[in-house]
Amino acid sequence: MTKTNPKADFYFSKSEKWQKELKKLRTIVLGCGLTEELKWGCPSYTLRKSNVVLIHEFKGYCALLFFKGALLKDGKGILIQQTKNVQAARQIRFTHVREIAGMETILKAYIHEAIEVEKAGLKVELKKTAEFPMPEEFRTKLDENPALNRAFHALTPGRQRAYLLYFSAAKQSKTRESRIEKYMDLILDGMGLND
Repeated sequence: MTKTNPKADFYFSKSEKWQKELKKLRTIVLGCGLTEELKWGCPSYTLRKSNVVLIHEFKGYCALLFFKGALLKDGKGILIQQTKNVQAARQIRFTHVREIAGMETILKAYIHEAIEVEKAGLKVELKKTAEFPMPEEFRTKLDENPALNRAFHALTPGRQRAYLLYFSAAKQSKTRESRIEKYMDLILDGMGLND
């Protein structure tokens, strides 16, 4: 079993709801020979510095997140795509330590498959920014304002995607328009949604 990383210890002791479950997941993942690190405030498990799996908790469940889960075979049909916009990662969710204990062999098989995916250097083919839908309200603003159009297309693909996803997430046209108005100055300044 790989040794624990003291930097990650706090994550397992701070949990009020999922402490037993998180500790069981930690034991299983460490038993697969990965290196424990702390990334994004969560225990992350790597192979030669490449992310393989992460343990995290939410209000209603805790989960094992496979960074390249979309490439796993998922013969048991247990991998979950968090949202329609998540391209590579997949989760296995738990609400009780008995579930984890009962699936230990399966979880190890999935982790070992994820390790093999990483060793093989496989990559998830991600959608290009141009493939994300652009809300009509934003298309209109870009057509009306050449400076905004140039500024938006000068942003990095990740910043462009963030804006497109945020604008598209609004259900009503009025809300989409309001969001676009609110962020036009940031776009013109070359800033991302979260900068």
